[in-house]
Amino acid sequence: MRTNGKTYPVVLKETGHLLWMLGFIFIVPAIVSAFYREWYSLAGFIISAFITMAFGQALRYLNRKADEPHFNNALIIVAFGWLLATLMGGLPFYVIARITPPDVLNGLVPAGASYQSSLLYFSNPLHCFFESMSAYTTTGLTMVVHEPSVGKGVLFYRSFAQWVGGAGFVILTLAILNPGSGRSSILLYRSEATGIKLRPKIIETTRGIWKAYFLITLFSAVYLIIGTKLILPDYPIADNLFDSINHAMAGQSTGGFSTLDDSIATYKSPMMDILYILPMALGSFSLPFFYRVIFLKHFKEFWKDIQTRGLIISYFIGGVLLALLLRYAQIVPNPVREGIFQFVSAMSTTGWQTSNISIWDTPSIVFIVFAGMFIGGASGATVGGIKMIRALIIGKGIRWQVNKAFLSRETIKTIRFDGKQILPEEMNAQLANAAVFAFLFLLIILIGTFVTYFFMPDGFSFADALFESTSAQSTAGLSTGITEPGMNPVIEATYIFQMWAGRLEIIPVIALIRALVIGTGYRKI
Repeated sequence: MRTNGKTYPVVLKETGHLLWMLGFIFIVPAIVSAFYREWYSLAGFIISAFITMAFGQALRYLNRKADEPHFNNALIIVAFGWLLATLMGGLPFYVIARITPPDVLNGLVPAGASYQSSLLYFSNPLHCFFESMSAYTTTGLTMVVHEPSVGKGVLFYRSFAQWVGGAGFVILTLAILNPGSGRSSILLYRSEATGIKLRPKIIETTRGIWKAYFLITLFSAVYLIIGTKLILPDYPIADNLFDSINHAMAGQSTGGFSTLDDSIATYKSPMMDILYILPMALGSFSLPFFYRVIFLKHFKEFWKDIQTRGLIISYFIGGVLLALLLRYAQIVPNPVREGIFQFVSAMSTTGWQTSNISIWDTPSIVFIVFAGMFIGGASGATVGGIKMIRALIIGKGIRWQVNKAFLSRETIKTIRFDGKQILPEEMNAQLANAAVFAFLFLLIILIGTFVTYFFMPDGFSFADALFESTSAQSTAGLSTGITEPGMNPVIEATYIFQMWAGRLEIIPVIALIRALVIGTGYRKI
């Protein structure tokens, strides 16, 4: 059994690979900043890239003799790597906020606006960490009060960070750097992703995933550019291009950051709401599903794939039910429009917002929490929640347990699930795994809810606290208004943890905590 002394160098070396890659990621928004002549943002990204790459290279060099990752430290590598990478991912926000002169900050505020630049909030390191964690985990909760006031470079970085984090740090690093042996790559891939091998080699699988991811994002960008031009012909083409590219990245990653001051509601157009439903839905489908459709031409997967079929049905039924709840409550002006859009946004965990959720009644909030955000999209997608596949397993398992009571003791019955015949033992195992994960997921939500309730300002209800905590845990990013720069640091730190745990599906985070507290050796339970 590996000891702590051998585990830590392995973890630090692999984390060094992630930080090295993160430094290159900073170069892309630096180029965008240069294009828009935002020189201080350009300098901030370059400085952050240099510091991050130097730190990553130092970790790689100092631990160059470390062993290859083994099964008992792959989860720790993923959890610690994501934590440190998102911490360093907040560096550009902090550096840019500190080096940008007040007159330049004022110049970023749109003409005629009476507010200050939201870059000022990033003088607080905790806000920078929060924004980075929200970006890379594709959550969408933000410390930016007015998006147009932070500059194009920072806006692009937020969207690009969501896009990178959507497919995964580790997958990107494996696809480009290809560090370590094939065996170690498999372990790291399975610790962050679904574990589905699409090609004989993991390096081919990761590159296949990124190719499919890029192509769908490109499709969404072209779709939004053309759709916006047709629906809003007077909308400036430069703004259309910038908004559509950023929203395509935020939509495919189900991150939900926006370049607009009031998210998609800024357009004030029912047709634009309809236009943006498709990118949210596409982002909620699994990347292996897209690979099979695009590269293997398995077009029947659109209905044959159990998760895709379940999501399509859920969007229709859930959207209608939420619209009926909002119509019954008579609290929003357009219950059908807002109900359908917000349910798709919640279940896909995208988080684009067209409705003032803070005025919703409790039944509507509880419904969107448990029928939407708690479940989330498909396993293998960029979404949060317990994932559609686990919800389907739990539902199938409950029906099986009830039906089993009516069978004779001698009957041997198999269960048909996802086109396969499953024996009772296997069904029990899958049901147990799904139920345990759902329980842990709900437990952390409840803890976050009570923390929020005790530290939130006056004017919010327990339902608001439940909604905000679930939004962070499921990486949905919808908000009732609790998340803002003046929020209590205890709540902010809690949400940072929830976003981290929610993105990594809890187990790697628990493994890291366990390793730090009692070590990595085996202990009898």
